[in-house]
Amino acid sequence: MNSMFRVGVFLRGLLMGAADVVPGVSGGTIALITGIYEELINSIKNIQPNLITTWRKEGFSAFWKAINGPFLVSLFLGIGISLFSLAKLITYLLSNFPILVWAFFFGLILASAIYVGKQVKKWNVVSWLLLLLGAAVAYWITTISPAQGNNNIAYLFMSGAIAICAMILPGISGSLIALLLGVYVPVVKAVESLDIKGILPFAFGAVVGLLLFSHVLSWLFKRYYSPTLALLTGFMIGALNKVWPWKETVKTYIDRHGEEQPLLETNIAPTDQLLPAVGLAILGFVLVFFLERVAKSNS
Repeated sequence: MNSMFRVGVFLRGLLMGAADVVPGVSGGTIALITGIYEELINSIKNIQPNLITTWRKEGFSAFWKAINGPFLVSLFLGIGISLFSLAKLITYLLSNFPILVWAFFFGLILASAIYVGKQVKKWNVVSWLLLLLGAAVAYWITTISPAQGNNNIAYLFMSGAIAICAMILPGISGSLIALLLGVYVPVVKAVESLDIKGILPFAFGAVVGLLLFSHVLSWLFKRYYSPTLALLTGFMIGALNKVWPWKETVKTYIDRHGEEQPLLETNIAPTDQLLPAVGLAILGFVLVFFLERVAKSNS
């Protein structure tokens, strides 16, 4: 905890960044199954204006300890490197091997839902109702037609604030929310081309949303731990609709770059690539419990 850099947290950040690039997959899910979710939420929550006073009166060391600096720097460095280095790879894979990519993440999210459900200490009527509510909300979100986008600064800022709230919720993908708001493609392309004007408004909105929403999540975990986990389990179950590998595009639109993008998709029965898709789904499923075991051994 006292070291300036935590390699294990950095590696988890790489995984979170890779997940956050994909619509339908949440970096919060990775944080939860690798055992750093609550530390992440509480560390972000501790970033408050009064820390400037702490720095002035007690020095940088006290300030660094108060914000859990080694953890946050290691994690967000991993996320940032992963986002910038994997954006092109993920978009390439989704364009050329969509069934296989979605199959892998389907297995990952299914196993994550089972894992999180096992953490609920007591299943009662309230827990089951919250699970059903979470599943219904997440499923509904996955059925909404994406907006065609608005790239002005205010809209990008608002979209970043909303998307980051979903990004740290296991089961609800920030990338999916960005897609629904119509800013996913322009933001990913801005990241690929290092277009600062396209990145900064979204990034600043994400920072503001993250600082505010972390207080809500921390409060929920402290007072309603099991009900909150039940709700998150429902989110992941409902999100499976988005990552079903076999889809058919029923409506498209032309983006500002003149490229055709899917606007509305519907799930269909398995067709081609069944065996490799099932194999990758199993791999994603097993990977979750492998990450859980590694996280427990390191904790």
